[in-house]
Amino acid sequence: MGNENIRSLKSPFPRGSSKGLWLGGVAFTFAIAAIGFALTAIPGLDRLGPLACAILIAVVYRQIFGYPEAIRRGIQFSTKRLLRFAIILFGLKLNIDVVIHQGLGLLVRDVAVIVFSIFMTVWLGKVLKANSSLSLLLGIGTGVCGAAAIAAVSPILKTKDDDTAISAGIIALVGTIFSITYTIIRPFLPGSDLHYGIWSGISLHEIAHVALAGAPAGQDALALALLAKLGRVLLLVPLSFILMYWMSRKNAGQESGDTKVEFPWFLIGFILMSLFGSYVLGKAIPISKSALNGISYFTSFILTSAMVGLGLNISLRDLRTKALRPLIAMSITSVLLSFLSFFIA
Repeated sequence: MGNENIRSLKSPFPRGSSKGLWLGGVAFTFAIAAIGFALTAIPGLDRLGPLACAILIAVVYRQIFGYPEAIRRGIQFSTKRLLRFAIILFGLKLNIDVVIHQGLGLLVRDVAVIVFSIFMTVWLGKVLKANSSLSLLLGIGTGVCGAAAIAAVSPILKTKDDDTAISAGIIALVGTIFSITYTIIRPFLPGSDLHYGIWSGISLHEIAHVALAGAPAGQDALALALLAKLGRVLLLVPLSFILMYWMSRKNAGQESGDTKVEFPWFLIGFILMSLFGSYVLGKAIPISKSALNGISYFTSFILTSAMVGLGLNISLRDLRTKALRPLIAMSITSVLLSFLSFFIA
């Protein structure tokens, strides 16, 4: 057998340059993410958001054309590495100084929301005999900060890529429905706009959902809504370490297999970026609002590109068999959370 044939057997790619195919895989996730963002210009889809649109495109592509094996390495780079990079950049959205000085009272309510969401979703999942991994991810996403929280804890919980993608897609869809519902019923609710803002911040799923629901109530209500939401984002850090401890205890009795819990180093980056954004950026280093918006847009794009890679792992057969019961559990939890949190806001 010639050297050329030996090289072809060792290569994970069928033909062409490995580097070129790796870049092609990354570019592929970028392209679908860009389409997802472009689709949000269509009325109706703008409510769904680019992340959910991109995941849906990836799922449809997988069902029609299959998984693009030739560029798998590049896609997996987006799924693993770029996902962690996006979580690190996400730290810039968290102003620790504002949360500590103005939102300590909200933090108590945020803790209650997270505990309630996780335990209620997991318990309902058991009652409904739902997939336990999806139920836990959806409970965390509901309680903390949606898809970003799911992406952050997935490496700790060692969940499957398709479970992570399914959970992120469900969170984006259900959160969008809830935020639109909030804006519709707002004029008929008792209480002030400020109360509505706090309620939105402690009960809705993602920052984008809170911004969507809070904006119609005015700038003051929106500011309170985002402050309440940022408190939940801050609590992602201690929650992650609690989950690490839980996984270590859970794996302690196992004698075989990979039982080691990998330390989520990207969370250190998340904390450092939060500190940088809170105390350096905009103070020691002046930066315009448009530049901050650009960084936020870039962060969302990278996160969406990573989710494309996860979406390509989803089989519609698995979606039908695995997602329905966790979706029901998470939806019931979200309704209960909205109702109960209205009285503690």
